[in-house]
Amino acid sequence: MKSALLHVSVPFVFCVILVNTSLFDDVTVDLSYDHYAEKPLRHLPAFLAMPFNCLVNAAYLCVALYWLLPPPPAGAREPQRSRYIREVFALMLLFYAPVQWTRLALLRRAPAVLDQWMTLPIVAWVPVWIGFIERGWSAPRAAALELCSVLSYGLALAHERGFEAALGGHLLLATYGAVRVQLLRGDGRSRTYLLLAALSCCGFVGLKLLDHRLAQYGAFQTLTGHFWSKVCDVLQFHFSSCFLSTLTPQRDL
Repeated sequence: MKSALLHVSVPFVFCVILVNTSLFDDVTVDLSYDHYAEKPLRHLPAFLAMPFNCLVNAAYLCVALYWLLPPPPAGAREPQRSRYIREVFALMLLFYAPVQWTRLALLRRAPAVLDQWMTLPIVAWVPVWIGFIERGWSAPRAAALELCSVLSYGLALAHERGFEAALGGHLLLATYGAVRVQLLRGDGRSRTYLLLAALSCCGFVGLKLLDHRLAQYGAFQTLTGHFWSKVCDVLQFHFSSCFLSTLTPQRDL
C-alpha cells in the first residue's frame, strides 16, 4: 500500500501544482453550469449545487475503497505485485473523485483541467495491467506508458478537441488490449465482465454527449444523462477491475 500510495500521490501533487500555473490557460474547459442539463439549486451549498451530479462522486469513492480494501481471496494469499497493481488503480480513482466534486463546486479552471488530465493515466493503467497479465511485471514499461499518457494531455493545448482525441486513443488502446487478452487467456466469466465493461464505456460516452438532448424527456430531467454517464463510468471501472483481476496470475511474475 505504501508503494502504491507514493507512486500515485507524487505525480498527483505535481499535476496539481502545474494546473495552478498559467500553463493550461488556453485549454478549452467548461466553467459554467450551462454545460450540464441538471439545473443548479442556488440555495444549496456549492458542493451540492447540482445534487445528483455532485453526490454521484460518492459512488466513485465507494468503488475505489472496495477495490483498495477487498476481502482476501478464499484460501489464497494475493501476490504482492498483483496487489500493487490493483491498489494503484483504486487509488487513482480515489484521488479522482474529489477532483470531479471540486470542479462542480468551484467552477474554476484548475480543477476542470485536472479533472480531464487525471482521466488519461487512469485509463492507461488498463494496458499496464494487461501487460502484466501477458508478459509479467516491467516497471520501465509501466512508467513509460503512464508518462506517455500524462504527456498526451498536451494535445489539449494544441487543439480545442485535443483532450477528446487523447481520451479516444486511450479508450481504443485499452479496448484492443482487453479483447486481445480475452481471446488469449479468457473464459466465460471474464468475457461477461468484458462485455459489461464495454457496455458501461459506451453508456459513459453516449449519455454524456446526449446530456442536453435527453433532458427534453421527463425521465432525464432530474436524473440527467450526465448523471447516468457518471454511473456508467463507475461501473466501467468496477467491471474493468473484475475483468483484469479474473485474468491476473495467482503468482508474482
